[in-house]
Parts: sequence; structure tokens; C-alpha cells
Amino acid sequence: MKISALSEHTGASVPTIKYYLREGLLPAGERSAPNQATYGEAHVRRIHLIRALTDVGGLSVADVKRVTEAIDKELPLSHAFEIAQSTVSEQVDPDSLDEDALATVDGVIADWACASDDSGRLAAARVVMNFRHTGQGASSSWLDAYAQAALVVAEADLDLVETRRDLETRAETVVVGTVLGDALFAALRRSAQAAASVRRYGYPGRQQ
Repeated sequence: MKISALSEHTGASVPTIKYYLREGLLPAGERSAPNQATYGEAHVRRIHLIRALTDVGGLSVADVKRVTEAIDKELPLSHAFEIAQSTVSEQVDPDSLDEDALATVDGVIADWACASDDSGRLAAARVVMNFRHTGQGASSSWLDAYAQAALVVAEADLDLVETRRDLETRAETVVVGTVLGDALFAALRRSAQAAASVRRYGYPGRQQ
């Protein structure tokens, strides 16, 4: 298909597609004439991927390029996970964290064999530290429940990856699942909080 048809299929404007091509986010089409190229379903899929990562995942163009390169290079899945996680994770300075907060998190994830510079470990410690600074504390049962929920979601992520038929589509699922999975989990948590609060405390005046 020509670029105009590609635009119609994906909802991305022609200037946007040309921008993706210039930035190396989208592979070049097959040349059909000196100034024309044709595009296929792989381009449609890649544009949908790019838009999902930017519009829903909130990634910058530079970050999208980094994770799509991980897909195209057919890196081992562990490397793809590492790149995807480092891309979506805010970098936390370990020196900015309280030792007590780090120790608390390490106690919760003791069996996970995380590296000391693991972005999730550091981010979790910062959450615990700031939660305590607000005067709320951070009970061990609350943290344990979050850790167990995270493990369930992590296993679901890997189960989804293993349903894919080849390394490229598995790597793509790793990237999409890591980025959009964060948004999905946060959204479902909001709905779950609403449902659980109604079950526990009721909703006076609300029509059932």
C-alpha cells in the first residue's frame, strides 16, 4: 500500500508517518519508484505499536526508538526486559534513600534475587521512604500484599510472552506488556479500590 493508504489504515497522518520514518522508528518501505514506496502489514503493526507506546505508555520518541531497536535486533528476552524496564522506570539515586527503607523493601523481596541497583527495588524503597515521611507508616502486611500481587502479575506477563510464536513477537510482547502493563495495572487498581470500598463500607444513597 502507498503511504496514503497506510495513513488510512492506522489513523496516523502522512506527516506523522514521515516523521516516524525520519526518526528510524518505522522501517523504510519497499521502493516502487524513485519517489514512491509501498508498505505492508508490518508497517501497520509498527505504527500501532509506536502510538500505543507514546499515547498510552507516555514514552518519548527517543525511548520508543530504544525499545523498538531491542525488538528489531532480536535480543535475548532477558535483555529485552531489561531495556523495557529501564526505559519506563525513573532512575532513582541510591544515595537519596534511607537505609531503613531499603532494608524494608529487601525484607519483602528477599527471595527475588534482585541486584542492588535494580530499578524496581530502588523505586519501591523511595515509595516506602516517602510514605513514612507523610506519617502514614508502611505496614509489613501492606507491603507483602503488594509484593504478592506483583508476583502474580509478573507470572501473567511471562505466560503471555510464551504464547507468542517467535522471538520477534515475544520481544514485542515484552516491550508492550512492560509499558502498557503499568498503565493497565494502575487502571484496574482504581476500579478494584472502588469495588472493594463499596463492598466493605457501602455506598449510602447510591442506587444498586
